[in-house]
Amino acid sequence: MAHMKTTLDIHDDLLMRAKRHARATGRTLRAVVEDGLRMVLSAPSAHPSFELPDLRVGDPEAADPLERYSWPELRELIYGDPGTR
Repeated sequence: MAHMKTTLDIHDDLLMRAKRHARATGRTLRAVVEDGLRMVLSAPSAHPSFELPDLRVGDPEAADPLERYSWPELRELIYGDPGTR
């Protein structure tokens, strides 16, 4: 297994606690950090992905009623005659 060297900025108190834990358990700091990362990455997501409810109406196979309009025609339908503003 290949190992990649990296630099992390860790809060001083957290690093001291991790070093104490490593010493107390007879492990290296690297092993403690790797195990912590494995635990976090294998845990279920705290924020389940959101899926929009399907609120479609009508026949999804039906032709798009707006296809027959050009963009300028759609703008006029939506906003009215631009000369009247």
